[in-house]
Amino acid sequence: MQLQGKILNWNDDKGFGFVEPNGGGERAFVHIKAFRPDARRPVNGEVILYELVRENKNRYKADNITFASDVKSSNKGNKTKNASPLGTVFVLVFCIGLLLSVFIGKLPLMIAGLYIVMSLIAFIAYALDKSAAQNGRWRTRESTLHLFSLVGGWPGAFFAQTKLRHKSSKQAFKSVYRVTVVFNLAGLFWLYTDKGTNFLNNVVLPLVNGQ
Repeated sequence: MQLQGKILNWNDDKGFGFVEPNGGGERAFVHIKAFRPDARRPVNGEVILYELVRENKNRYKADNITFASDVKSSNKGNKTKNASPLGTVFVLVFCIGLLLSVFIGKLPLMIAGLYIVMSLIAFIAYALDKSAAQNGRWRTRESTLHLFSLVGGWPGAFFAQTKLRHKSSKQAFKSVYRVTVVFNLAGLFWLYTDKGTNFLNNVVLPLVNGQ
């Protein structure tokens, strides 16, 4: 029999929590593996649909879990989208602007290369972290994911959040992610100034070229 309940005491780093059924009843253990592999991460207070399974010592766990909100969305014709169109447009405009800056000589090619490489690293790091969360393996630190964003991997991190549905519902994480984007863009814009250009030409490029 399928029950409906609210998630409590969810620990996203460890991937488990509890569910309390609506109307009272047995509190059950919830593990991330009980969700579909492509499901987004749950949060505290979220309503889920699940099957109650009795384990040894009269303990209960939730199995075959789906989000009640997803079921409602599906019944309405599945009109909602996961990714923000504005966010996607912003990232695409940034990438085009970055490539144009390299093309007209405002920025060296290595800057664009840095963003590409770090975005790939960030995307892979998110994918590995999601896999680790689903399979109970060692997780990547959130500070490490934020560091990748700060040094230029934030476009890749954005697409990982939207396409992989990882870290996309954790508001505290997303707030720090936005801060890393702002700081990274501030540093990039500084490179367009006279001081930034001198720093690139007189310090960074000679070091890269081994001079």
